[in-house]
Order: sequence, then C-alpha cells, then structure tokens
Amino acid sequence: MNAPENPQAILLAGLDGDNTWGIEHYIKRGGYSALRKILESGMTPEQIIAEVKKSDLRGRGGAGFPTGLKWSFMPRQFPMDKYVVCNSDEGEPGTFKDRDLLRYNPHLVIEGMAIAGYVMGCTRGYNYIHGEIFSLYQRFEEALAEARAAGFIGKNILGKGFDFDLFAHHGWGAYICGEETALLESIEGKKGQPRFKPPFPASHGLYGKPTTINNTETFAAIPWIINNGGEAFQALGKPNNGGTKIFSVSGHVNRPGVYEIPLGTPFSTLLEMCGGMRGGRKLKAVIPGGSSAPVLPGDIMMDCTMDYDSISKAGSMLGSGAVIVMDETTCMVKSLERLSYFYHEESCGQCTPCREGTGWLYRMVHRIEHGQGRPDDLDTLDNVASNIAGRTICALGDAAAFPVKSFIKHFRSEFEYHVEHKHCLVPVDVQREGSRIYVEHAAC
Repeated sequence: MNAPENPQAILLAGLDGDNTWGIEHYIKRGGYSALRKILESGMTPEQIIAEVKKSDLRGRGGAGFPTGLKWSFMPRQFPMDKYVVCNSDEGEPGTFKDRDLLRYNPHLVIEGMAIAGYVMGCTRGYNYIHGEIFSLYQRFEEALAEARAAGFIGKNILGKGFDFDLFAHHGWGAYICGEETALLESIEGKKGQPRFKPPFPASHGLYGKPTTINNTETFAAIPWIINNGGEAFQALGKPNNGGTKIFSVSGHVNRPGVYEIPLGTPFSTLLEMCGGMRGGRKLKAVIPGGSSAPVLPGDIMMDCTMDYDSISKAGSMLGSGAVIVMDETTCMVKSLERLSYFYHEESCGQCTPCREGTGWLYRMVHRIEHGQGRPDDLDTLDNVASNIAGRTICALGDAAAFPVKSFIKHFRSEFEYHVEHKHCLVPVDVQREGSRIYVEHAAC
C-alpha cells in the first residue's frame, strides 16, 4: 500500500500490507463482530436498512446511488432464490482502490456481503473480480475458505439458522463487464453485453431472479455502520455524502497511491497527502472520478471538495474515486487520444452509436494529434460525442463522449493550436522531461 498511515481511515485501518489480510488478524481487529451482532441481537432487516439510510452511504462504484434505498428495492418475500452480487470488475483507467480492499482486507468485503444477504433474504452471493487481477481472485478464494471454515459463511451461520454462501467469479478483463447487467450476463456464462432496462436487476437479475449489485467498497463500509451506527458514519462526511471514501490517485504527484479520506475533504488536502505535484510543477488538469469523468482545469479543481455534490457542481463526477492528476507537461490532445482509443477498443459493439461513434472519435483525435487535423474537426467531435451520449443501452457511450466534450470545452485553444500549427502547444522536450520524472517517481 502506497498511502501513509491515516488516522481517519476506517476501511484501511490497522492493515500491514500482506501480513494482515487473513481471518486471524481480521478478527483481532474486530472483524465479523457486526455479523455476530445482528444475528445474536435479532436486528431485523428493516432496522439495518434504516441504519444504512441514516449513514448517507452512496454507491462507491461510480453512480453514487443511496445504498439503503437500493437495498429496500429487493422483494424480500420473493419465495425463490435471490442474489447479492459484488462488482469487483475494476477496469476503468485510473481506478485501483477496490483491488487494495481485496488484497489487504478481503474479509471486510465478505462480512459486508453476508450482512447484505441477511438483510435481503439472499442465501447466495457472488463477487465478480476483474480478470486482469487474477492473483486477487485467488486471495479472495483463500479468504472465502477461511470464512467458511470458521462458520461465517455457509449453512447455519453462528448457529443462528441463517444460511448464506458466497462464491468468487473472475472475468476476463472486459471493461464492459463493469456494467452491472453485462456482469450478470458474464456470470451466467454468456457474452458480457448489457441488458435493456427495465426490467431492472432488483426484479429480474441473475438467472432471472431478484438481485442487488453493489461495489466492493460499498459492501466494505457496512460492518462499520452496523457496529457504530448510521449517524456516526454520516458524521464522518457531510450531508448527502456520508463516511469516508477511498481514492486512487495517479499521475503527476509525488506519492501516487490509495488514500482514504472523509467525503468533503478539500482536493488541496488530498493533493498535499500525495506529496504535492511532482517536480514542483504547476497543476494543469484533473480527472476526478476515473477516465469516464469530465476533465476539470486545475484552478477549478483546487476549489472543490472531494464529494459527489461539489464535483458535480464543478461540472464533473466523483465516479469511482479515481483521481488522475496532470501537470503542465501534459499534452491534452495526446491524453484525449489515449482515452478515446480505450473506449473504442472496449466497446462491446452492441449499440451502433457506440460501436461506430467511438471509432470516429478516436480517428479524429488521432488525426489532430498527428498534424492532420482540420478546422471543422473540433465541432464535428463535439457533435459526434453529443450523438453518442444518452443513445446507448449502457453508459459506455456516455463514458466515451464525456472526456471528448470536456477536453474540448476546457482546452479548446490547445486543440486549435494543434490544428493550426500541426504540432503540440507543449514542446516535445517538455513532454519527455515530464515523462522521465514520472517514470522515476513511479519506480521509487
């Protein structure tokens, strides 16, 4: 773990790298006490949902939907199988916080999922883990074996008549499987493509049965809420933004890594925790919520606090909490070219606007970056992006369009310079020097 010791952390507290992930250390840190509490005290599902609602816990995967409200959608009296699913398909560029939870604190996720199963009347759960982090899938399997042997998952948990079994399922590295219905299709053994909605997973999810899907970090927050109360969790953050949030910080900072801070913390404080800008350079731009979030200029970002409402008001999204920091050596055209290529490659091809439009976006930005841009390309890019967003089954179309529109909006002069002068506004030697410093810091 790259983050320094943080007294405000609750999900990453008490961890010591690879030495404390097992069940013995987890129990010493108070692990499984929340599950034991609800089973021995007889807390009802309604009481638990009320606490989660009080906590202002919002989904940590990107959408930020209130977790307690989402759990209340599950038809608990449905007589057949129901499922709880964890989305650990962390494939968005810049995002790497869920894998640290699976690597260093997997039992926290297991306990959170078991509690969710109790609340929603589910006897089975799945954790879908990104295929490119297979070693973490293996670790989660080890943690499941420990939890099963200790009686925290399986039949008649803690002798209280509650049955809940949990399984790991690994994908194959497809970004589209991070979309919840494509994830369900993949678990079912089908091609990972998004489903039309409605019906929604709460009524017609995995194997056609009611299903609740949450992000890894969302489940990880549940045990603390049960042990300390929803109001205490809410007080850690700010209204409508309860608790702490784990941020993946990458790019041009001195200490890139994973940082857990209370929601509402100023971005300037997070930047300071990361050791500031590498080489003392000037902050140019920040993508605050993963590569699909609109980019913000550095001066706007410095006025933001790290929470859903502040970032939204500034014109972007908190998203997955992946903060990509760019300094003055960054060519914004080149950066957008790389992002556009990613979304073009990761489109599943099901929807025409996304299948065709992402290719158009990439080819136009590529043309501009390589000195072949035309004066009308910027307006065409904006128009194509507008015709993709909101016109696809899932949000990948939006994810491809938002960077294009925001990069052109905030850095249009840089794109115009490329078109007019056939080369970058940022000198090549400056870009190379910036890359050299970045590589040196990454190796430290």
